[in-house]
Amino acid sequence: MRWLIVVVLALSQLACATKLGRDGRTETTVNARYLLKTEVDRITDTSRREVVAGLLTIADKLYKRNPREWKQSGAASREAAVQRLRQRVSADWPELRGQRERLAANLAFAEEFAGDRVAALMFGLLTMVDAAYEHKDDFYVLDSLDETKLHNAARNMEIAIWKLGHDHRVSGEFFLLSNELDPGNRNISFEREFGRIIGLLDFMAQIVADRNGRTLSRVTQSLATAIFLPVGL
Repeated sequence: MRWLIVVVLALSQLACATKLGRDGRTETTVNARYLLKTEVDRITDTSRREVVAGLLTIADKLYKRNPREWKQSGAASREAAVQRLRQRVSADWPELRGQRERLAANLAFAEEFAGDRVAALMFGLLTMVDAAYEHKDDFYVLDSLDETKLHNAARNMEIAIWKLGHDHRVSGEFFLLSNELDPGNRNISFEREFGRIIGLLDFMAQIVADRNGRTLSRVTQSLATAIFLPVGL
């Protein structure tokens, strides 16, 4: 492993870009960051960015359909509530009682939970993704991922969309409104966005499995009885 580090550092000295200086002469600058990344690293960066952006889009759409959630959270606006999710690492989440990942997501479908259900679900899903990408947003040649974590994160997205369309309060109303199935005003944009995210996570899981020389074990379960799978916790 040490020899690989030496080679990478040596190559980084050659990763140069030229530009014309003010005096008319060409100037050479070193772009070490570029050579420290493989194509897979750049794909990983992009996939993580797209997955997080997709989840924040879903959060915004859920707040639009369930405005009482961001209002009872104390946020000044829907946009502020989404921004808190974007800044989840540094933001305070007292209503989640220190829970993250699947434990936080479960709160969104708990009858006794009195907090912001959109925040609980989306904070849970976002922190699952953070864990699946090893809490990094910038990947380099020596970084590694676990295909099982990515696979479980994808399955949890499937579970989340199923719960949004099926889990309801004792009174009969859904915990959170999502897809609109009324033929006169049909809207399945939540399902489409979740589907895109699932595809990205499954794609990355397969890439990582191939890179690690392992076979991805796919476990199927009935969504009707499924529980959120562990990712980091």
